[in-house]
Amino acid sequence: MSTQNGDPGHGDSPAAWTAVIVMLLGIAAGTVFFFLHMPTMVWVSAGVVAFGLILGWIISKAGYGVNGPKYVPKSHD
Repeated sequence: MSTQNGDPGHGDSPAAWTAVIVMLLGIAAGTVFFFLHMPTMVWVSAGVVAFGLILGWIISKAGYGVNGPKYVPKSHD
């Protein structure tokens, strides 16, 4: 009863994976530093999270995003 629309490409790309991994590392480090009462390093970790967001955007613009010319999706056969 439903029609199958094309894959919307929700972030399964090298740019998205890189951004998410960098941001997760920043969040994990920030959590540890918060627990250890190191506020300066918590803010540095917040900067790493922001850097991950910017890095993902840059890599996407370099062609490794979902619809980028350098991205080759894997088939899910």
